[in-house]
Amino acid sequence: MDLKTILKDQRRELEEKFQATNFVKREFEEKAKEFLKSKLVKVTTGVRRCGKSFFTYSLLKDLNFGYANFDEKILLSVDPLKIFSTLIEIHGPINTFFFDEIQNLEGWELFVNKLQRGGYNVFISGSNARLLSKELATHLTGRHIPLEIFPFSFKEFLNALNFKEDLETTKGQSLAKHYLLQFLEIGGFPEVVVEKENPSVYLRNLFYDIIEKDVILRYKVAYKSVIRELAFTLISNFSNYLSFRKIKESFGLGSEHTVKNYVDYLSEAYLFFFLSKFSFKPIEIERSAKKIYSIDCGMINSVGIKFSENRGKFLENLVALELLKRKSYWFNDWEIFYFKDYQQNEVDFVLKEGLKVKQLIQVTYAEKKDEIEKREIKSLVKASELLKCENLLIITWDFEDEILVGNKKIVCKPLWKWLLEQ
Repeated sequence: MDLKTILKDQRRELEEKFQATNFVKREFEEKAKEFLKSKLVKVTTGVRRCGKSFFTYSLLKDLNFGYANFDEKILLSVDPLKIFSTLIEIHGPINTFFFDEIQNLEGWELFVNKLQRGGYNVFISGSNARLLSKELATHLTGRHIPLEIFPFSFKEFLNALNFKEDLETTKGQSLAKHYLLQFLEIGGFPEVVVEKENPSVYLRNLFYDIIEKDVILRYKVAYKSVIRELAFTLISNFSNYLSFRKIKESFGLGSEHTVKNYVDYLSEAYLFFFLSKFSFKPIEIERSAKKIYSIDCGMINSVGIKFSENRGKFLENLVALELLKRKSYWFNDWEIFYFKDYQQNEVDFVLKEGLKVKQLIQVTYAEKKDEIEKREIKSLVKASELLKCENLLIITWDFEDEILVGNKKIVCKPLWKWLLEQ
């Protein structure tokens, strides 16, 4: 098959899939459209199958643009400049290009840099966080705009279900909680939500597919079974602390450095992300134990622990994901940590903006006030005093009120309401 036919087929396949799918507009889309005419390279990254291609296509569909998907192995053996010239043959005098899964192309950053310097409007996507770090920092410093995409948020999940109920009514609130339980169990991957793929089968296969394609093959991992088992261990210990030393001993690895590399690979493939302990000293942040969070609650439910076994941890994971999305989409200056002092007082999330701690958040599966553990309130108050932050929040399952502790006011808000607020 000749190159022109392959590129035409790829474009037709993307368009047909988009038209045949009940496309769910992403929260970030309107903001992303502001960057359409920018000459900086637009870089869409995120976990495999989270909707990067559809998102980017939705931005470009009204323009005349060239498209190539480097998940097709045959394109990896073709000079990218030949692909560029063939796209111009197909589409005429175009100025905009979209290169999908470009991390598969060796030396892609030099090719993209050349097009950007030539004045072309370039969009690229990839399933690896390094697209936003090492390669881009080296070759496109200050000349790219990062657009991180995640599986559906709860808002997007409800939009996919065409949820129209009035949330001021008892019925609307009850249905919101019903669908939130469903969301916690099946997660937000578009093909599970929109195409109704069986979550147990689809998400388990996707989990191990990402490990094979985006970790083992990309990084040429020698101990394949070890990294598969490590990924399973991490997803089974979500919302808990990660110990490099314990993992080294459990898996018989030579050093903690090897463990860190493997954990970094899984993080760069967007399967997991990690939070550090809050400190005003950067060296203490770097050395602190990390907390593990999964990219999708449905994936946890399908691969690791079932939702019914630990609802509180699932709520914490979902809040962590939502905070990460809000940081990426709207509040780029945020830093997200957890808090833990020498007396073992713990707060799930610390939001820092600039030099100031903006908010302290606890998460608990509580339906009534007396189900909120006293230690959670005590830890929140202690952290408030130490970090000089008065914005205190407890996210619950179904309890809404304010708790007064001395001169401290703690707002309690149901998870569904917090997830849907503007």
